[in-house]
Amino acid sequence: MKSIILGGAAENLKRGLTHLGGEAKTLTQASVLLASQKTSIPVFFAADDKYLPFLDVAISSVVENASKQFQYKIYVLHSGINGERAEKIMRHSNRNFQIRFVNVEDHLVKIQNFFRLRDYYTPAIYYRLFIVGMFPEYKKAIYLDCDTVALGDVSELYRANLGNNLIGAVADGVVQGVPAFQTYTKEALGINGDEYFNSGVIVMNLDGMRKAGFYEAFCETLRRHCFRVAPDQDCLNVLCKGRVHYFSEAWNRMPQAAVGAGQAKLIHYNLAQKPWHYDGIAYEEYFWQYAKKSPFYQDILQEKRAFTPEMAQRDEEGGAALVALAEAEAKRQDNYFRATAAERIAYSRACMDMSVAR
Repeated sequence: MKSIILGGAAENLKRGLTHLGGEAKTLTQASVLLASQKTSIPVFFAADDKYLPFLDVAISSVVENASKQFQYKIYVLHSGINGERAEKIMRHSNRNFQIRFVNVEDHLVKIQNFFRLRDYYTPAIYYRLFIVGMFPEYKKAIYLDCDTVALGDVSELYRANLGNNLIGAVADGVVQGVPAFQTYTKEALGINGDEYFNSGVIVMNLDGMRKAGFYEAFCETLRRHCFRVAPDQDCLNVLCKGRVHYFSEAWNRMPQAAVGAGQAKLIHYNLAQKPWHYDGIAYEEYFWQYAKKSPFYQDILQEKRAFTPEMAQRDEEGGAALVALAEAEAKRQDNYFRATAAERIAYSRACMDMSVAR
């Protein structure tokens, strides 16, 4: 039936081109019919006013590299942004792309008493949590950080079979390259460094998360435990442990990774590696390729001009402080992994008792 409908729509389109009187009507009907048959792929971002220029660059790259076989619905989660600036981003809307800004402020209020932030982090890092409950129409969704540039079609991520896993992600390249971070994930979170994923590029199994009570578990875990190094990302990792589908590193290539490690499909300018602050950042050419087309281009250039040596020094000191924090957290007796040891032992004994009973 599907192929017949598509064939009929194509035939109507041809007829519309030859019969001028009904051209506009037939073209519109055919376009709507064709669009309705396409798989709808939801792609979520989280942003505040400051990051709208970089969001625009990210969306531009997604649109330019997207397959025409799918419908893409882009949702920008926020807690209050400038309407005129947001309107500039709406220019990306077309037959294959719909863009919608969604205010999550009411949801943020419910967890603001126990979420934690560090350094330059803003509450936006927690917005992805709300996708599970706010969008029941979706079984699966892509989430991307704003400091990304897509070089491949993100539908490839969406079409991956996650199986029973809660999340699809890429092992964090920064963690794998810094021994102190590897020790931290192992000693403080109970996760091997090569299994700890970066949460800036993920595919969420929303159906699986709802069945697992993921949102409630996330909020409860944040309330009971203090993740000081990477608050939201650490919590995601401990809750999804053992239920992660790992994508190729090409889908979350970071400037800190070795250049020439194979064809990248998505660049993630993670941590301080921002081409709008520094020259010589690996893969910066891709960012500027899209930035130059953006109505925010002058804003981005101004951001770079305003970046001072003092700010660069703060970045350097912040990086060193993060490593020191990870080392300290790995040794804490009340870190997540040690604090939950009793719970794991009790669970293990319960399982053994059930096995013996059988």
